[in-house]
Amino acid sequence: MTISSEPHFGVRELDHTRGCLHLIAPEFDYDSFAGLAQSLVTLLGASVVEQEANADLHVWLIDFEGCRLLLKGEHYSASLWLEILSQDDRETLDFLAAWLKKLTY
Repeated sequence: MTISSEPHFGVRELDHTRGCLHLIAPEFDYDSFAGLAQSLVTLLGASVVEQEANADLHVWLIDFEGCRLLLKGEHYSASLWLEILSQDDRETLDFLAAWLKKLTY
């Protein structure tokens, strides 16, 4: 049996109204966010366009197959989520939610 040391991600909630995909993720803090976020970006096959870190919120602009998404992480609430920039990209969130569910079930 092989035990993976990679973080595991899952779907907490898909919120079409706000255009957000809330994720289940390992716990993280301010200093460990970058490693966790990069693991997710790699898992998705996406690339990082920009990174911004504030006092309690990390915001990364990522590109997933031509679709720009915001990857946000707030360590105080242990929240990690993806946001679309345009309602036209809702199908991308649907796809990612379904794909992540298949990985975890």
